[in-house]
Amino acid sequence: MANPTSRSFLQVAATEEAAAPPLRVVQIEGLVILKIIKHCQEFSPALVTGQLLGLDVGSVLEVTNCFPFPVREEDEEIEAEGANYQLEMMRCLREVNVDNNTVGWYQSTLFGSYQTVELIETFMNYQENIKRCVCIIYDPSRSNQGVLALKALKLSDSFMELYKSNNFTGEKLREKNLSWVDIFEEIPIKVSNSALISAFMTELEPDTPVTQCDYERLQLSTNPYLERNVEFLIECMDDLSMEQQKFQFYYRNLSRQQAQQQAWLQKRRAENMARKAAGEEPLPEEDPSNPVFKPLPEPSRLDSFLITNQIGNYCNQINGVAGQSFSRLYLMKALHEN
Repeated sequence: MANPTSRSFLQVAATEEAAAPPLRVVQIEGLVILKIIKHCQEFSPALVTGQLLGLDVGSVLEVTNCFPFPVREEDEEIEAEGANYQLEMMRCLREVNVDNNTVGWYQSTLFGSYQTVELIETFMNYQENIKRCVCIIYDPSRSNQGVLALKALKLSDSFMELYKSNNFTGEKLREKNLSWVDIFEEIPIKVSNSALISAFMTELEPDTPVTQCDYERLQLSTNPYLERNVEFLIECMDDLSMEQQKFQFYYRNLSRQQAQQQAWLQKRRAENMARKAAGEEPLPEEDPSNPVFKPLPEPSRLDSFLITNQIGNYCNQINGVAGQSFSRLYLMKALHEN
């Protein structure tokens, strides 16, 4: 007789999945970062993407390998070829005993312009098969300023729940207490190398290591980068103004409809008073067939949230670059005085 307390493998797996700790850190191999940088730099300023492979271990998501996706155009046949290419690559990796578990994807960006609806839809498509996945964002334009512009992002659980219901009205957002800063969560990145690689890099390191990145940190000219960020910021402000105009138009129509409803109700009540005086039955005060009582659809606030989030990102980048530029200028001023 079977033990009633015994559980099947699927039940145990479901319990372990439900009790999985939250994602705390993304651990990336150094070779993977070099592959991502090489792929993004070669095709810059064009945007590229690729697959991340690794393991999900407790609160750590380990990224141990990656491979690029071929640059494709918007064509169904080419998209099908891209999917076949992805499956073939994972099959080849499995045959040579390399990690082939998908843990997300990476993509390049231009001046931090990545917060789009397409990114959210890609996240939702991955979430159908992978419970925990991340997107590694690399910005070659920011890295040219002497900073490794690499970040790991995931969608917040509250936003994913709201996105599945496809209800981004003001009432629902207030109910969930969701604001524009709650869409994405940035996960800390930890770079990991094996002991052999670390020892090899120590042997290759010269006595006075000065890299190209060190020279780039001392560049005083940041005008092109700041100008492009300001241009994108102005475009986002225009887009946000257009979104606000949509809401203003909606509220004007809503106010006009409410005034029409009140006028219709007053007319119906006066008519009912006359019918009551004549001994007739009053007419109902609500008429769903009347177009005046047809509810107006409220515009989605998702686009305005993403635009506001992107504006905040541009402002942070401008603030950071401007602060570093002032530090360099004061440093050069002190060197000239000495």
